[in-house]
Formats: sequence, structure tokens, C-alpha cells
Amino acid sequence: MLALELAILSDQGGRSYNEDACGHWQSERQLCCVLADGAGGHGGGDVASRLAVQDLLGAFAAAPTSDGDALAALVRQTNAQLLAARAPGPTQDMHTTVVCLVIDAINHAAHWAHAGDSRMYWFHDGRIAQRTRDHSLVQSLVDAQLLAEADMTTHKQRNELLSALGMPEDDLLVGNSSAPTDIAAGDAFLLCTDGFWEYVDDAFFESSLRVADTPDAWLAALAAQVGQATQDKPSHDNFSALAVWVSATPAAS
Repeated sequence: MLALELAILSDQGGRSYNEDACGHWQSERQLCCVLADGAGGHGGGDVASRLAVQDLLGAFAAAPTSDGDALAALVRQTNAQLLAARAPGPTQDMHTTVVCLVIDAINHAAHWAHAGDSRMYWFHDGRIAQRTRDHSLVQSLVDAQLLAEADMTTHKQRNELLSALGMPEDDLLVGNSSAPTDIAAGDAFLLCTDGFWEYVDDAFFESSLRVADTPDAWLAALAAQVGQATQDKPSHDNFSALAVWVSATPAAS
């Protein structure tokens, strides 16, 4: 059985309030982590992100999943709940990104699902082994080899999403892992919003992971990097991250 250590960071950045939300649920076997970034441009973004986290965690607790397809179905179920919660006023057009990670500590496996440009990174042997692919215009340009990945964070349309919760079911894109991914002690996972990953390159993600003693220390180093990169941007976005470190369970004495 694997041991899991978790850390969470959420900062309102240069905004007047925080539209990000994150949380987790854990049993003896599974850990489910959810992070969401409400769409402030649509109104009710903070409500949407909190609803997404609460509803998805509740749905998982009621019916834990064992693969990405089943988790994606729960994301779609949460989208239906968000649409039903809309009412005239600030929440009438609320949207949010969402990314969800599930780790099975007994089977040494992980699966995930997401919608939008909040990301999940999986680190193996100190390197990025995989990350989710954003549902965004700039990601589609990168995938079509029309834009270099290094230029995603400076493109003038970098905030244009192709999918987010709050869209009609037929238009919603949900990405997910397929078969459960084998994981091992020493692996790490990071869920984060675009206000976070936009200011941290892959090399710093990896180098800061290698020297950190705890997941809290890792997030602190990453947040300091975000702060340094945004010091001349007084209205920079909220930024949030959730880190999970995987280790072996200590042998019984």
C-alpha cells in the first residue's frame, strides 16, 4: 500500500476575490482531488468552482470510480448539476474549469479527468511523465503545429477556452485517462489553475520538486516563482495548486 501526502495552496493574486476552489476526499483505499477555476468573465465564477468541487467529490464518495471513463461520466454529471443551479443574476451564465485526480493506494494506480485549462501533471523519477491537454484555443494551435508550446502563455488569445463546465452537454469536452496508470513510490502529482502554470515552466517544476523536502515546501517554491513573475502585474489572476506525493508505507516494526 502506498502512503500519500497532500498540500494545497490557493491565492487570490491581484484580484479582489478568489474564484478558484479545491478539495479532496479520502478513504482507506482511494484519494480523490478536485480543483476548479471559475470563469469570472461570465459572473458567478466563485459559485461555479465551489459547486464543481463539492458536487464532484460528493458524487465520487457515493460511487468511487476505478478508471478515467467512469470519472469523466461523473464530471458530466457535475456539469448537469451546475446547469441546474443557474438562476437569474450573477450565476445565470456561470462556468468553471475542473480537473480531478484519483489515486488508488492499494492497487498503485491513478486515473483522472478534466475540462478546460486547469491542469494535472504527473511526475515520475523527478520528470514530467504526463500532463492533461488543455481545452483551449492555444492548445489546439499547438496540437496543429501552428504555435510553439513555449508561446502558449504569451498568445493574445491564451484565455479562450473550448470547454468548461457550464456548457451544454453536447458541446462539453471532457478529457480523461484511459486504463488506470501504474504509479510508484517517489511519484508526484500536481493539479493547478492557469494562473499558476502560466508562470512556471516545466524545468522549474522539475528542479523545484527535486530539492523540496515536503509537498508544502514544493508549493511554496512554486508560488514564490509565480509571485516573482507577476510582481509587475498588479491585477494578475487567482492561482491555486494541489500537490500529492506518493511514498511507500513504512514497514511495521
